[in-house]
Amino acid sequence: MLVLGIETSCDESSAALLRDGEVLLSNVVASQVDLHSEYGGVVPEVAARAHLEAIVPVLEEALRVAAERPDLVAVTVGPGLVGSLIVGISVAKGLAWSWDVPMVGVNHVEAHAFAPALEGRLPEYPFLALVVSGGHTLLAEISGIDDIEILGQTLDDALGEAYDKVAKYLDLGYPGGPIIDRLAAVGNPRAVEFPRAMISSGDLNFSLSGLKTAVIRYMMKAGAQAPGIEDIAASFQAAALEVIVRKTIKAAEERGLRDVVLGGGVACNTALRASLADACEAEGLSLVYPSPVLCTDNAAMIAALGYRRFQAGYRSGLRQDVFPNQGTGEPIAGTGKIG
Repeated sequence: MLVLGIETSCDESSAALLRDGEVLLSNVVASQVDLHSEYGGVVPEVAARAHLEAIVPVLEEALRVAAERPDLVAVTVGPGLVGSLIVGISVAKGLAWSWDVPMVGVNHVEAHAFAPALEGRLPEYPFLALVVSGGHTLLAEISGIDDIEILGQTLDDALGEAYDKVAKYLDLGYPGGPIIDRLAAVGNPRAVEFPRAMISSGDLNFSLSGLKTAVIRYMMKAGAQAPGIEDIAASFQAAALEVIVRKTIKAAEERGLRDVVLGGGVACNTALRASLADACEAEGLSLVYPSPVLCTDNAAMIAALGYRRFQAGYRSGLRQDVFPNQGTGEPIAGTGKIG
């Protein structure tokens, strides 16, 4: 089976071709980072218009590697920016109708947890997924494509969002995650003891907004006496990641899960990968994460999960809507299961 994946949830226009759920033939991504960098974050209207311009060239490039038409169209229906999602679902409907092939809707946050399947490294069910990105930070137990339970999530800012806001205040540029990660690598993580929010809360939820505020207040108070920017970046990152890593290990222990999947755009962070790998090794847990190109939003992961959803009997009709606030593990309205 040849699956076309389409992803337009935020600021990447992407299309990919996947054969039999395993062989990736193409994965084309058009990023909008340059368009949004001057604003320090994604502007929804700008993103939607950019998708309109990019989606056809992206699709043409992705489809060029195949001699036959796809057998299935898999498309992100949520969560995400409504204008961006509409571009993707509209194109998906048109292609599915014109080719007379089925279509299936996919939750792109759930797809992050299945991205290791593209490299043959998806663990057996059940496993623990940590998804960290600009819009989402959550822990979920994955027992099947339609058996996903959120164990904990951020109560305010997502991890990537906190990185971006701190970087914006420090005038470092956008996106903030890669910049802070690079600066932190040569900084002192103990230079400033920023708060470890909710580290002893007893649950598996996160809060990053207060940490962001703590960095801003510290810089305002310290003024010229503040340590170098590398030390500030390292101290902020250490505070954020300590909570993420500790609660991930706690979730695995409480649920008796031995396999951990790390996904989402912030899964590219070198310090997060290293600290989580060390913690998992110390506890006898297995950690897997996809290559960086498969961590950020991409259509390959949409095709991978779409293929599995189709094999499980899920189908979406041509009246399929998009859901900007689609929850992880929640049924997708308009996508039903047959058989």
